[in-house]
Amino acid sequence: MIDKVSVLGAGTMGHRIANVFAMNGYKVNLYDKFDSVRNVAIKKIKSDLEFMVNENYIPESKIEYTLSNISIYSDLKAAVENADYVIEAVPEILELKQNLFKQLDDLCPPNTIFASNTSSLKLKDIMTLVSDDRKARTMICHWYNPAHLIPIAELSCFGNMDEEVFNEVYALYINSGKKPVKILKDIPGLIANRMLHALAREVFTLIEMGAASPEDIDQALKFGPGFRSATTGMLEVADMGGLDIWCIVEDGLFKELNNSDKACDMLREKVSEGKLGLKTGEGFFKYSAEKKDSIQTEFYRRLITQLKASKYY
Repeated sequence: MIDKVSVLGAGTMGHRIANVFAMNGYKVNLYDKFDSVRNVAIKKIKSDLEFMVNENYIPESKIEYTLSNISIYSDLKAAVENADYVIEAVPEILELKQNLFKQLDDLCPPNTIFASNTSSLKLKDIMTLVSDDRKARTMICHWYNPAHLIPIAELSCFGNMDEEVFNEVYALYINSGKKPVKILKDIPGLIANRMLHALAREVFTLIEMGAASPEDIDQALKFGPGFRSATTGMLEVADMGGLDIWCIVEDGLFKELNNSDKACDMLREKVSEGKLGLKTGEGFFKYSAEKKDSIQTEFYRRLITQLKASKYY
């Protein structure tokens, strides 16, 4: 049974992963080698918790409770030496993750389960340098950003570990309020990101075509397919509509859809111009400097409203 959790990397994903486990009763060691990241991690976690209190998602008592379950570490050995489960959220650099897992293999007890929060790197490559015994206790556990508000967690079950070990991790995520998805194939992007970017490819194409404004394209998604998909999966939607109808529609439509194998020119051009979205003040939309914080807060508010509603799905 998993009781003690270590999270490696206290940046954008890591401190929020730690938050979720701690909020649900697990003792969490949060490690980062950079003082600048480590020193603000608790402040960021507290800010997220206060937001959740203000939105009536958790009681105020959860703030102190959650923070009491988190210990911050600058020493890797001390952070992981008693862990039952270690998840890394370091940058998506294969060599970095390989060397980290090799270190962990030496530092952790034999029973410790290793996990990587990645969807772009293959598990077999990440665990190249660990022992055969440890490979049987290593997996991918991919979270969506922001990790404290998006329920999904993609858990790999690629045949390298016993079902009993997988079920331990699955129970950890269920007990932490997540909606885990069991992934059976070690494929690029796993499941959720493949669906997301297939949709994004068509959305960006519609903008390039001038089919509608960015505002109206987002409106179409939010109040059309996205609205329905929040409560009903694609396969259920297809069954409800009739597979014969879907087959006819797709025979006619698929030849018109974008099937390119790289990012579209419009997206690449925006990147080259430094129009990266909220963080630079402009992407598909413009964001004034004085409104950036309120825009992001409103974004999180919509997500937590959806999170509340998802309790009834």
